Amino acid sequence: MKLQLQIKMNEALFLRNPESSDLGKNILKHSVQLIYKSGFESFTFKKLAEDIGTTEAGIYRYFENKHKLLVYLTAWYWGWLEFQISFHTNNINSPTIKLKKVIQLLATVVENDEQNSYIDESSLHQIIIAEGSKAYLTKQVGEDNKQQFFKPYKDLCAVVGNIISECSPKYKYPRSLASTIIEMAHFQNFFMNNLPSLTDFGKTKEESEIIAFLNDLVFTSLKKR
Repeated sequence: MKLQLQIKMNEALFLRNPESSDLGKNILKHSVQLIYKSGFESFTFKKLAEDIGTTEAGIYRYFENKHKLLVYLTAWYWGWLEFQISFHTNNINSPTIKLKKVIQLLATVVENDEQNSYIDESSLHQIIIAEGSKAYLTKQVGEDNKQQFFKPYKDLCAVVGNIISECSPKYKYPRSLASTIIEMAHFQNFFMNNLPSLTDFGKTKEESEIIAFLNDLVFTSLKKR
């Protein structure tokens, strides 16, 4: 089922709302394409301007620098993923089935929402896997955190953590486990496709095995309580 969604973004991330104009939407669209294709390190506003057919000055009217743009994209993704989890678990009463659904959503290839033409969720998912940690593994993480740049990620971890608590109310580390399985889903996917000797899935390259591993990790931890 295709969903149309408006995600409220932190206004401190941009100078002008990119979703308010065609150029802004093109900045988001082509940024995802370029970062997915060549990586964040080689991504520049000059290359982005050339790809869109505009000027660097035009892009700087929307974003102060490429770090703010990356944080914007990751925050958008976390907000989108939180909505997906809420939507797909809304009518599930069993906390265990709900948590298994969350794990499946975290570890499965993302399908694009055709109603959203300016962000390719599938490519953005791959960017999050390969580049997402660069949004917060920086010297300015403390200042960025004060500006609540990572609130969408924290909100997502809280949602998953609450589901974990539903499964096992006495478990002491629900948010730690939530952030662990979110990151683990990404790391195991990255390792499987790029550093296969770090996983047990290098030969099969099956997402179903990552899902099985995460289920084992999570529910073994919860059973101990």
